[in-house]
Amino acid sequence: GITLLTFLCTSYTLTSAWAPVSRREVFSEATKIVSAVTVGAATLTQTPTNANAIQMYNTAKGVKYAVTKDVKNPNYPQPGDFVVVDYTGYKVNGQIFDATHSEGKSNALLFKLGSGSVIPGLEDMVSQMAIGQKVQAIIPPSLAYGDKGVCIENGECLIKPGETLVYDVYLVKSSIPPP
Repeated sequence: GITLLTFLCTSYTLTSAWAPVSRREVFSEATKIVSAVTVGAATLTQTPTNANAIQMYNTAKGVKYAVTKDVKNPNYPQPGDFVVVDYTGYKVNGQIFDATHSEGKSNALLFKLGSGSVIPGLEDMVSQMAIGQKVQAIIPPSLAYGDKGVCIENGECLIKPGETLVYDVYLVKSSIPPP
């Protein structure tokens, strides 16, 4: 499989591959990747025309992501640690379905890493992030809500079965659990 996807960000000049980029730019390019994969493209061949390309990576479990803000001295959470994240969840069409800062919410999400209390793709992504780092992650259905989606009894779905999701994730902090 492809372990590293590189694509050109045409509307933003980066000073390096790790420079902060706008969420909209990464989302736009991520949507192109999801579309290419969805229609069965065997490979994504997009050759950057300069060295200022955004890099997309894959986790071992299959989450694709771009680092939108990196940290100089990375410190990573460990399994069992409590983590605090700010996030926005999007459908591939750009529609927000959930966010820690949406109306009625003002708190970040707190969960124990490795507890299974969030979707597997979000857990996978956060477990590989450094504290203070921001990423945009493309989470395949198998690591999100799978073939069930998030639907109510009348069949209406917030997240349709088999839907790929995109998350902007900021790992705010991590702490060891109490003894």
